[in-house]
Amino acid sequence: MRGSGGVRESRDEARGSATRGRLDAEWESHRPVVFGVAYRLLGEVGAAEDAVQDVWLRAARADLSGVRDLRAWLVRVTGRRCLDLLGSARRRYEVYPGPWLPEPLPTGADAAQPVLVEESVTTAALIVMAELKPDERVAFVLHDVFDVPHAEIAEMLRVSPAACRQLASRARRRVRAATAPPEPSRGERERVLAAFRAAYRDGDLDALVRLLHPDVVYTTDGGGQVFAARIPIVGATRVGGTMLRVARRRGPALLLPFEVNGEIGALCYWRGELASVDTFGWEGDRIAAIRRVLNPHKLSHLGWLRRLPGDPG
Repeated sequence: MRGSGGVRESRDEARGSATRGRLDAEWESHRPVVFGVAYRLLGEVGAAEDAVQDVWLRAARADLSGVRDLRAWLVRVTGRRCLDLLGSARRRYEVYPGPWLPEPLPTGADAAQPVLVEESVTTAALIVMAELKPDERVAFVLHDVFDVPHAEIAEMLRVSPAACRQLASRARRRVRAATAPPEPSRGERERVLAAFRAAYRDGDLDALVRLLHPDVVYTTDGGGQVFAARIPIVGATRVGGTMLRVARRRGPALLLPFEVNGEIGALCYWRGELASVDTFGWEGDRIAAIRRVLNPHKLSHLGWLRRLPGDPG
């Protein structure tokens, strides 16, 4: 006869088998949500992918027999894991060489995986969230984007539900302030950006300046890896002149439209190689912000875009 220990082992094995079976069956449908939580909280594609792997391993070891809503359980586990990582992520942000921009996330037809797209995934929102305290960021993302009740987030953050609501509210106000100016229609943005790409290609400073808001801000993130301005450049003439001067020095450049972070952005190619990814902010029908990610580490996950499309090199 098997002793009580053998019976427990048999039951544990059965639960483990059931957990793996459920995880295998449901994981792929929930993985985009897990990645979406991690990317919004960390702002880095590589770090988010690592967090996804950590969550999968945690789920594979857990007893899921009593979990009714696996998606909600995974969201909470991802939030806890990212909360552990946000301290070091914030320190990296604070000592980052020059302006910090989030790693660009493809969200169009060429996206590697589907991601829930709304205001919290835009470049402007992620820049603001990087400045928030970790508990504010977790409270806002988990509650406002993924519908986790304040009481559950409060337990995770070790604060009262009322304090949790205040954390989310402060974060919400800052994120909405950063994304508040109404944008022109998508068709109008496409028209303006097509003219912007043409003026950039032709080296036409006057045409470029006409498309820019007088107080446009040009931010470049080189991460200390490539040449980039250490402070944002402000003003239509200065921004346009700087962009064209750099383009003339480096050689022929080509901008291609590309959806990134839920916005119409651009891929910039120098001599057939991907050099940067751009996103834009708007005021009326003029471009009010140009954010250019040049740091090659932040482009490494875009390997399939490394060469200019159609270039056999």
